[in-house]
Amino acid sequence: MIKREAESALINLARQFKAVAVVGPRQSGKTTLTRYVFHDKPYVSLENPDIRRFALDDPRGFLSQFKTGAIIDEVQRVPELFSYLQQILDEDNIKGKFILTGSNNFLLQENISQSLAGRIAYLYLLPFTVSELATEGSANLHKFLFNGFYPPVYDRPAEAGNWYPNYIRTYIERDVRQIKNITDLNAFERFLRLCAGRTGQLLNMNNLAIESGVDNKTVASWLGVLENSFILFRLYPHHNSFNKRIVKMPKIYFYDTGLICALLGIQNEEQLNYHPLFGSLFENFVIAELMKHRYNKARSNNLYFWRDNTGHEIDILFDTMEKLYPVEIKSGKTITDKFFTGILYWFKISGNKRGTVVYAGESDQKRSNNIDIVPWDKLDSLNQA
Repeated sequence: MIKREAESALINLARQFKAVAVVGPRQSGKTTLTRYVFHDKPYVSLENPDIRRFALDDPRGFLSQFKTGAIIDEVQRVPELFSYLQQILDEDNIKGKFILTGSNNFLLQENISQSLAGRIAYLYLLPFTVSELATEGSANLHKFLFNGFYPPVYDRPAEAGNWYPNYIRTYIERDVRQIKNITDLNAFERFLRLCAGRTGQLLNMNNLAIESGVDNKTVASWLGVLENSFILFRLYPHHNSFNKRIVKMPKIYFYDTGLICALLGIQNEEQLNYHPLFGSLFENFVIAELMKHRYNKARSNNLYFWRDNTGHEIDILFDTMEKLYPVEIKSGKTITDKFFTGILYWFKISGNKRGTVVYAGESDQKRSNNIDIVPWDKLDSLNQA
């Protein structure tokens, strides 16, 4: 088993809360992690139709089996359990009694907020990070971008070119219907591929609606489905305007670049050498990695971008409450003066005097202009920014 960075945070949360919900996309390693950390707890999966029927028909009897708690996998499949769990958790003070996992954030949050608020902690578990996978001398950017970071690609191993198309097919045919009754699955898949082609771009709902052949209301609904099943996310612009002419639309990114490559029809890592979306893929990779490192420490997402109407832009702003820390993302391997343009402008208008450039090269540097250069495979060092 590949050791997960989130292990320490999971143990810590279980010492403080009566229950912990480990939430993330399918196949991100939730079951493996929870069964490893809580190996002494009984494990039950509500994906099993017989067990699910028992839990639906007799939730009180189902939960009575687990006097000292349990790991309940894919708990969103039986939302009726949450009210009964509330009573059980209120009757004793045992910490970490129930560990719940789920791959549907909407169904989990909706039921937890109604029944288990204050009794449960959240841990978001996304696919592997580079630092979890890379050993000395093994880091290969193009290989990582193409293979993505889902555990089955590394644990079994399964070839990315075969695994991702099947993952997409299963997701659309199974999970989408579970979240929302979408009748035209072909149209939804076409919409998903259109989103992949827009990774790193401002979200224009009208254009997406026109190209996908549906109305704006449907686009909003389908985006919600993709977000709640951890396929993509919106990166929002920071509200601090400075010059009063900021862009207010969010950007869209995917949680995994391997999934984007499959949706775009990229067949091998060599094609990334000349693909027109390589820069967007690299940007998506960096932002997803930074988000993973936050979530692996059970911290909330504090990432934003900033852009004004004249084209000045900062790819990432860490909002630490005390300051805004700028990060620029460059897919080139050779450091040039253009790497610093955005951050130097940011220094001028914000008054901040430190920043970082992440690039596709190999060496890290600390420049006299107060801008640090960080290579793509050392992103974990940015987590404290």
